[in-house]
Amino acid sequence: MAEHNKLGQAGEEEAVQYLIDNNYIILHRNWRTGSKELDIVAKKEGEIVFVEVKTRSNEYFAKPEDAVTPKKIKNIMLAAHSYLNKYQVDLEPRFDIITVMGQRNCFHINHLENAFDSPIF
Repeated sequence: MAEHNKLGQAGEEEAVQYLIDNNYIILHRNWRTGSKELDIVAKKEGEIVFVEVKTRSNEYFAKPEDAVTPKKIKNIMLAAHSYLNKYQVDLEPRFDIITVMGQRNCFHINHLENAFDSPIF
């Protein structure tokens, strides 16, 4: 596995642990519909939370959240819509980004709640 993939996987593990530590219930990880993917689907206090995780070793080129482009947001929305329909979820959806910066065992997490709104819901 390429080093950047290992870093991304470690960052996602860190994000999941952060959510669990903050009383989120993890419903799914890496949920796919066609070519679209939801990194983490969680539940907390009457909301279903779709979490996009971006891991970077540094901010040399750009902030991790800048990688969540309008096209990426559209794909997240479409996947979330499919998820809600498939599982007949009747909870208010929320879209968050968790950025994970640094290296394994020395990550810094930033949780951006309500990072973007959905024109679909």
